[in-house]
Amino acid sequence: MTAPIKAADYVADFLHRQGVTHVYEVIGGMITHLVDALHRRGQVEIVSVHHEQAASFAVDGHARISGTPQVAMATSGPGATNLLTGIGSCYFDSVPAVFITGQVNRHEMKRDKPVRQLGFQETDVVSMARPITKAAILVEDPEELPAILEQAFRLACEGRPGPVLVDIPMDVQNTPIHAPVPEKLSLPAPVEPDAALVREALEALATAERPLLLVGGGVHSGRAAEAVRELIGLLQVPVVGSLMAVDILPHADPLRAGFLGSYGNRWANHAIGRADCLLVLGSRLDVRQTGADTEGFREGREIYQVDVCAGEMNNRVKGCHAIEADLNDFCRAAIAQAGDRPWPARSAWLEEIARLRGEYPDTAEANSGEDINPNVFMAELSAVSGAARAFVADVGQHQMWAAQSLRLTAGQRFLTSGGMGAMGYALPAAIGASFAAGRSPVVMIAGDGGFQLNLQELQTVARTRLPLKLVILNNRCHGMVRQFQQSYFHERYRSTLEGYSAPDFTALAQAYGIASMTVNAPGETAAGLAALWADPREPFLLQVMLGTLTNVYPKIAYGHPLTKMEPFVQPIEMEGT
Repeated sequence: MTAPIKAADYVADFLHRQGVTHVYEVIGGMITHLVDALHRRGQVEIVSVHHEQAASFAVDGHARISGTPQVAMATSGPGATNLLTGIGSCYFDSVPAVFITGQVNRHEMKRDKPVRQLGFQETDVVSMARPITKAAILVEDPEELPAILEQAFRLACEGRPGPVLVDIPMDVQNTPIHAPVPEKLSLPAPVEPDAALVREALEALATAERPLLLVGGGVHSGRAAEAVRELIGLLQVPVVGSLMAVDILPHADPLRAGFLGSYGNRWANHAIGRADCLLVLGSRLDVRQTGADTEGFREGREIYQVDVCAGEMNNRVKGCHAIEADLNDFCRAAIAQAGDRPWPARSAWLEEIARLRGEYPDTAEANSGEDINPNVFMAELSAVSGAARAFVADVGQHQMWAAQSLRLTAGQRFLTSGGMGAMGYALPAAIGASFAAGRSPVVMIAGDGGFQLNLQELQTVARTRLPLKLVILNNRCHGMVRQFQQSYFHERYRSTLEGYSAPDFTALAQAYGIASMTVNAPGETAAGLAALWADPREPFLLQVMLGTLTNVYPKIAYGHPLTKMEPFVQPIEMEGT
């Protein structure tokens, strides 16, 4: 039998064997044993951030780039509850992550006592986290810790990925346990897709006049992007991407048909409207992709939907041909079958999409007047950011301008908080993404409102000297909701303009020791972008001043089909989401 090992030391060794390279945390009393063990072992880099929510978003960004679950830690009470928003973001966007929280000593837990709290900062985070995790587990018996950690990492990666929370009381962390040396876990092989359904989907694509692939975030969470690209290249069918998959093909690829959905490229939505056959890969077809008119989205076309989660198919959009399968396995099976037949040229269909793109250019949509055009700026930013491993967008108008108009190259990723839609995501997620990419440059794009939710992480950037290129589009308001108020609340701008303010972010960056610059007019953006990339190895903050009333267009006119978009068409009802 092996010699006993302190439970906290076992946790450190286990994480290292699972490929965890970074643990993101804010120190607190109930995780001191764990942090000390990681420090003494020296196998995993500890990244100390300044708010637990930032730790949870950093893990999210890291895992999306690395494809392996990373770890965030927090102490009991407020530390644990501060993780919850990031846990939810990982859950909704299918990001594999493990969250480890410290808990009070077992003898300090209230159990069934009719009190609100017994131990200082005692909080039942397990019950709080259960609805937004694949599992949330309290470690009661120290000897069960190895099995619980194995369960956590398996669950995080199996099937549809997601977060798992493990709550470890402080006395458990300090208890010697008998456990073998941890080993790297292997996952079971997924179930092979139904060959007949794969053949049926391919036949429908082959015989359609205007076939289209609709690709969603499941392609990335399933680590299937390369297999999907291989399938696309074989089929030669044009592709539209959801917000979570605008990076599936480089911008210059002739098969890339743009970004679809509520704020999608107008030509991409028209392509959906014209398509007679859709193959949907890893997209749940939520309201931001289809609009409210699901019957209009479904009408006139055959839809084949492939997803590892059966519950996501035939949910909002009914009548789809559902293929429950791991996307990598589906693509391998489809490639094997597709290689046995010639695929028709799609020149007329591709020319029609190109004509639509020319008729509705993304850079002509914004009502920016003489102010900086945000869509044009995104194209300019892309042109100088070839060294960036990823673009990480916060949540708001800038997020949609980025999805509409970034010109991504092969290998560049686009990360954002999709299902949770959490403001404050971008800065800490960019930190995690850069660490995952070996400290490569990452471009962060945020609005002035969202950036203020986690701006304390500028200190993390300053301390680590990560080469983050921080771009803040400052329109002096909460722009997305202000546009909503303009549409539905007779331009009453309470809390978006009235009662809202932001600092000079260049001065703020300088206080943290980060170089910065502000651009105010279209003629200044070239100089600003040159300064942003003057030293690719160093962080830099560029503040871009926009017109306060600049709106994101196009936008689905709510209640209308996907192809009817503002400002040409007005909504017929107030959007509910």
